[in-house]
Formats: sequence, C-alpha cells, structure tokens
Amino acid sequence: MNLFEVAHFVPEKPMYEQGLILLPHLATLGWGVGPGGEVIDTFPYFVSGVLHLISSAVLGFGGIYHALLGPETLEESFPFFGYVWKDRNKMTTILGIHLILLGLGAFLLVFKALYFGGVYDTWAPGGGDVRKITNLTLSPSIIFGYLLKSPFGGEGWIVSVDDLEDIIGGHVWLGSICILGGIWHILTKPFAWARRALVWSGEAYLSYSLGALAVFGFIACCFVWFNNTAYPSEFYGPTGPEASQAQAFTFLVRDQRLGANVGSAQGPTGLGKYLMRSPTGEVIFGGETMRFWDLRAPWLEPLRGPNGLDLSRLKKDIQPWQERRLLQKNKLIQVLFPKEVPLRPLNSYFPRSSSVKPTILFSKSKQ
Repeated sequence: MNLFEVAHFVPEKPMYEQGLILLPHLATLGWGVGPGGEVIDTFPYFVSGVLHLISSAVLGFGGIYHALLGPETLEESFPFFGYVWKDRNKMTTILGIHLILLGLGAFLLVFKALYFGGVYDTWAPGGGDVRKITNLTLSPSIIFGYLLKSPFGGEGWIVSVDDLEDIIGGHVWLGSICILGGIWHILTKPFAWARRALVWSGEAYLSYSLGALAVFGFIACCFVWFNNTAYPSEFYGPTGPEASQAQAFTFLVRDQRLGANVGSAQGPTGLGKYLMRSPTGEVIFGGETMRFWDLRAPWLEPLRGPNGLDLSRLKKDIQPWQERRLLQKNKLIQVLFPKEVPLRPLNSYFPRSSSVKPTILFSKSKQ
C-alpha cells in the first residue's frame, strides 16, 4: 500500500486531496517534508515501503516454514513458546511481553522527536515545519491533567492537547508505564479476584482485544476530527471546527479587500456578519461558526488579542501563508461537496449524508 501511494502521489497537490492513508503518517513523523508541510523528497516514503515489503516477505516465509517444515507443536522444541489458553500465568506473561513491546514503540516516537530529525509541528512559526523537541513536558500534573478534563464542552479531555512537547512527554510516560507494567505482569501471577472475574479462553482474549481496539478507534476519531496538532491539517485536511472557521475567515479577508467594514457589518439576523461576541465576551467570527468559537489553530492564533480576535491585526497583520492555508482548506470542502456552495460550515453538511461523496477523492479526474 505504501509503494502504491508513492507511485500515485502528486507532490503539487495536498495529501488529503489524494485519498492517501499511509503517507500522511510518514509526513507527520517528519519524513520528506519541509516548511509549510511541503513534500520535498519522496524517497523516504519509497524506502519505508520497501522495508515493509521485505519485512512482510520474511513473515510470510516464516509462516510457510512453520506450516510445512517446523515442529507440529512448539512445546517439544521450544517450551517457552508453548501455552494453553487456560494457563493463567502464561497468559499474563504474554500480556506483559505485549506491554513491553508497546512501551518500546512509544519510545521510538520519543527518540525520533528528540534525536532523529524531529517531527512535524504545525504550530512552528511561519506555517509549520519539522523540528526537534528540546523541552519535553514531563510534569505529571500537566500530562495526567488531560485525563481529568471533561470530554464534553470546551475542555476536550486528552483531545485538547495542542503542544508537541506535551504529546512527546506523554509518550515518555506512556512508554514507561507500559514497560514497567509489562515487567510486573511477567513476574507476578493473577490475583484471586482476577481469576474469578475474567474468562480465560481464546474467545475471551479475542473479545478483550477487539474491545480495546474499538475504544482506541473512537479516541482516534475524536483526534482526527478535532486535533490539528497530532494530525496536522496540512496532511489530513482541516478539522471540522477548523474548516468552519476557515470559511468565515476567507469571507472576511475577501470582503475586507473589497472595502467592507468587517468590524461593524451586520448579517440578516442582526448579529455580526464577520465578527461577534462569544458567550464569554471574546471577539469571534460571526455566523454559524460561533459554535466553534474556541477553536485554536496555528493560522488563527497570531490574530488574537487579550479579548479574542484583534480587529487591528485582522486589518493589518494577515500573512500570505495564512491566506494560503485558508484557500487549501476551502478547496477541500469544494472537493468533498462539489454540488454545494460552501456558505455553511463543513459540519452542517454531515447530517445530509446523501450529499457526501468521499469517493471523489479516489476518482481519476482528481488524481
């Protein structure tokens, strides 16, 4: 799949317009991208695909060997790898090994961010860039404070993280907890209450694993939809709130150049057409975008003042890279909804599922 995406990749077009699945993740890790998320080298993507192809071949040959030539039961030759599903002690040992491997995987991201080129930061000055993380956030009050936030409203639980230092520092904590927990599970036996409460069978382990994957999947959905730090908009497309705010910002920039007084213009309902007050008194974009008034995005934060959006900055300080970001986000909306006029925020279209045509991302005319 990686090699297929590399073969069909068009560097002049944003990744999110090309139906890519794997390349955005490689770009987020800092491979092959430069300032502004521009792809400057596709060779790292090719190398990644080849390495995975070789690895899959090794696994495939290993499977053929064990199916045709290897011992029928591993217990005869390698007792360590033999087990039965009801062996509680062995199951916790296997759980511990998996936790250690997950912890090592978390530390791989930490090492990449600290020592091996860095990762892509959408908040870097000038519109995003690849940078090394030099000041990790390891304070437990900050890291675990995300877990204590409400998942509803403006707090956003762990999805509210908007700082790479916090993300990488969280992986240090997560990797350490997984490794220590794995060692603990290997060295100990299940408690009596765990023996009684849990079902010890292959089907039960499969159910536990699928349940965990479902939880992680729902959390990932929230991250993709709302978080532009872990999933930069340059590669994955704008978040839902970001798309809504980008439309309002685009109209403000356009009409301001045409001579509109964006500070006092009123819409049909009497509310501010371009700017209005939030429930907490801050200056925000007008119209339907007020539902996402607390959005934080790298192209928007430089225009904020102590009381929300600063009118003088909106008139004088909008930079070309900010306008370029807006045009890219609005172009995605037009690609997703070719028959609609993008006058409303992106999320307002989703209840009308019949108008959503995601297959256009893969159509020949869009490649």
